[in-house]
Amino acid sequence: MLQFLKALFKSSEPIIDTEDTMKKFLVVGLGNIGEEYLETRHNVGFKILDALAHEEGLTFETAKLGDIATLKVKGRSVLCLKPSTYMNRSGKAIKYWLEKEKIPLGNLLVITDDINLPFGTIRIKTKGSDGGHNGLKDSQEYLQTTNYNRFRFGVGADFGKGRQVEYVLGKWNDEEKALMDERLKKSIEIIKSFVLAGVGRTMNQFNGT
Repeated sequence: MLQFLKALFKSSEPIIDTEDTMKKFLVVGLGNIGEEYLETRHNVGFKILDALAHEEGLTFETAKLGDIATLKVKGRSVLCLKPSTYMNRSGKAIKYWLEKEKIPLGNLLVITDDINLPFGTIRIKTKGSDGGHNGLKDSQEYLQTTNYNRFRFGVGADFGKGRQVEYVLGKWNDEEKALMDERLKKSIEIIKSFVLAGVGRTMNQFNGT
């Protein structure tokens, strides 16, 4: 922990200590900072990383452009990032940490909400459009590509015309809360599978589950 904290205050030093870039991963949960956004659908990326941190006994530390925690998974090093740039500027934080830690683009996984999928439905993709999601739109602008791994967590679309923003910034309902623990456990499995087995096998095993 002491080494980790020292590295936080020396911006030129990597947080992850391995020199093997293929064993380094960046997992980003998208969301908005601030108490008012806690437990909102748009913040499911934060929620999933918080669940992973709780299971693994990790602590997020405030660093440049976000809160970060590091995880070891069978010899592989994972940097977990919750950007502090707000959803619409997520790409800035993603690009910074990719470059700082010299993590290959193929080892990036971005976790986000998706209104085009029913609640709890999971879709892992290696490329594609932003689908109208501002966090993904900014990410692809900073990365200058749409070819990056994303983990979409369905939040449904139970809203009327013109009510999308209100819906995604709304709190989980009772039915969603009742199902959330199981979905979070599945999400943690997906992150670990991505790190250990790769995106292809993870897609085949988990898409649609």
